[in-house]
Amino acid sequence: MTEHQLPQGFETLAIHAGQEADPQTGAVVTPIYQVSTYKQDGVGGLRGGYEYSRSANPTRTALEECLAALEGGARGLAFASGLAAEDTLLRTVLKPGDHIVIPNDAYGGTFRLFAKVLTRWGVEFSVANTQKLDDVRAALRPNTRAVWVETPSNPLLGITDLAGLAEVAHGAGALLVVDNTFASPYLQQPIALGADAVVHSTTKYMGGHSDVVGGALVLAEAGLGEEVAYHQNAMGAVSGPFDAWLVLRGIKTLGVRMDRHSSNAEKVAELLAGHPKVSQVLYPGLPEHPGHDIAAKQMKAFGGMVSFRVAGGEEAAVEVCNRARLFTLGESLGGVESLIEHPGRMTHASAAGSPLEVPADLVRVSVGIESIDDLLADLTQALG
Repeated sequence: MTEHQLPQGFETLAIHAGQEADPQTGAVVTPIYQVSTYKQDGVGGLRGGYEYSRSANPTRTALEECLAALEGGARGLAFASGLAAEDTLLRTVLKPGDHIVIPNDAYGGTFRLFAKVLTRWGVEFSVANTQKLDDVRAALRPNTRAVWVETPSNPLLGITDLAGLAEVAHGAGALLVVDNTFASPYLQQPIALGADAVVHSTTKYMGGHSDVVGGALVLAEAGLGEEVAYHQNAMGAVSGPFDAWLVLRGIKTLGVRMDRHSSNAEKVAELLAGHPKVSQVLYPGLPEHPGHDIAAKQMKAFGGMVSFRVAGGEEAAVEVCNRARLFTLGESLGGVESLIEHPGRMTHASAAGSPLEVPADLVRVSVGIESIDDLLADLTQALG
């Protein structure tokens, strides 16, 4: 920081990092550079380093600089989807014969990537309860190269002690990779707690409006960032300029949206906790949640995701999803509108029969930013 720079808070960075006014017109919003190639000033004379938009694009550069600033990392990279980001990172840091530890509570698509794609490439994985550091230690092998974690996890809202897990991973010479999608960098910054890489589905809270699919990586060290950037270009699953622009626009309001998501979710969790047709509520903001104290320590608030188990079993859980009206039945999460789903039959169907299989009576809600009284009324009528 130079003597002319001032410290900047999260919301300021979200609006300004990587987003200086356009030098040609003064436009305060980063333009959409909908272009594939760039005129060179003589052979190899690149303007600003741009030659081809798979390698770099000014709109994507703005997003990537903003991502790095928000997560406190050395390098940010934007991808076509969250899974594209995951795949690029994994193929950068792993090779055939390597081993990785994954959580017993993870997004079904992430599990599918490990179980159905990377294993065919010769990568081994073990499943561990990342909320218990001794379980992770027991899963480590001499060829372990990384430990993967989600916190809060999808869909059981488990909480992992990131600083503790970083110590375990680094003690074994492994990287710690954190999927920070549920929390967003507004609520939690894993790199400050020891993570080496942070993954996001920017489709979710970062974009925030259910109108874009994207992914992101933020790397703690510049060296690893360069390696991943090389693979990003070599593999090619980059964010297009319009998608990058939509995510960048969404990030500008991330702070205020997460405040409302979290506030609404706390009230939803309280309603569910007192309902006779709900057997269990999974929300780290509840004092009885086993990860509550850790979440309170490493998160600014508890987020907008709530899962609960329905006392009547699987069919009753499905009926709750079908009866909801304001909570839209659909996959994904993190948009301004509230969503409801049955993970066992929807987002986590790929984990059926595995150690990551979710309870059949589980319902997951992504609590939006609508009027809270309307959301509570809808859940009340859906539960019957």
